[in-house]
Amino acid sequence: MSSSIPASISIPGPWRLPFHHRGILHYARRMGVAMEPFIQVNYNAYVHAPNAYGGKPRRYRQIQADFHGHVAELLAKSTRQNSLDQAVSKQDREILMQALQGWGALDSNYEYKKGIASSMRRGFDVDPGGGIKSVPVPSQPSALSDLLRSGLWSAIGAGHNYELQSTIFQPKGGMGTIGKAMGANLGPLIEYNCKVTDIRQDGEGVTATYVDSRNGGAPRTARAGWCLCTIPTPILAQIPMNVGAPMKAAIDQLPYLAAVKVGLQFKRRFWEEDEQIYGGITYTSLPSTTISYPMWDYYSAGKGVLLGAYTFGRPAYLAASKSPQERIQDALRDGAQIHPQYPAEFENGVAVAWHRVPWAMGCQGAWTDEARDQHYNNLCALDGRILLASEHASRLPGWQEGSVTSALDAITRLHARVVQP
Repeated sequence: MSSSIPASISIPGPWRLPFHHRGILHYARRMGVAMEPFIQVNYNAYVHAPNAYGGKPRRYRQIQADFHGHVAELLAKSTRQNSLDQAVSKQDREILMQALQGWGALDSNYEYKKGIASSMRRGFDVDPGGGIKSVPVPSQPSALSDLLRSGLWSAIGAGHNYELQSTIFQPKGGMGTIGKAMGANLGPLIEYNCKVTDIRQDGEGVTATYVDSRNGGAPRTARAGWCLCTIPTPILAQIPMNVGAPMKAAIDQLPYLAAVKVGLQFKRRFWEEDEQIYGGITYTSLPSTTISYPMWDYYSAGKGVLLGAYTFGRPAYLAASKSPQERIQDALRDGAQIHPQYPAEFENGVAVAWHRVPWAMGCQGAWTDEARDQHYNNLCALDGRILLASEHASRLPGWQEGSVTSALDAITRLHARVVQP
């Protein structure tokens, strides 16, 4: 049982499918949904903060190379000064020095400085070429103090997160193709546009009362022996349902996280034509947080669409207090600090706040460690003839894999309960 989603309305949705999310990938494969790569890390995308480097963005590769290089040089100095004797043997120290030289692109003196070695990581001022004018010009690394104070190093760790490590996938044609394929496979088993208004259980079964969310009319009911409910908890908390105090408390205390996405359409794919950015993500400390580039149809002529902002928490609440057009203008203002082409190339946009969508009221269950310790098992427990599932009833909130594995676990336990009462 789930709250309905009108098929004709655009809604924000999930973004990517990690390779180890085998549950959702299994169903995608089973239903014939083709996959293509999602690029989490693009070394040629940007990292940006308005108070760093005069507000000018830096390429991701430059910040990563400089951070690795300076840390490697510092550790190499400590190793050469025998400061690590108690932790590293003499034999291991020699191996460590070789590793640091390779990992940090250090020169023969174990220093990270302007030269071919560092430029092979961070890029050249003039790339190697052919013919007479083919000599490369190395680039100048940032000073360690400038790098640290910039805070841009905080952006380079995202791709190391287990959930974001390559390979990551996205369905061809958009993430919505998975839902459409599921709908096609289930056919008449799904009744759409049903707003649930009451859930009641007794010793023989469960009755759900609902109304047509589009056309209204008299309330209707559906009756079954058991109920597996996937309605988001902020909505479920408002629906009368006779469950025990532990499950009711778990539902009532679990809000959903606020999130806002902004899509921007431009006259041309200037990020490719002007800046050689093909897919991936740019990070900024501005409220927009994220700019993501299309990971398909490279080198295609004509219009292009960016994910112009993707914000969570407090910035999302602030954005949601504004009109969609104001959110778009904010994303354009932020993005223009990174891509000055924005004003001249912009055509249209769309902005959606997840927690303002009435059938979702957020993008994922906002568990805290304390709340999870106290309420998680009660949320997932079988209460009479009612059992909950979805991403909020998983250890993967916000991921489709959490919904899939939660549902599989719930239906397995429910089946065991039915066949062995």
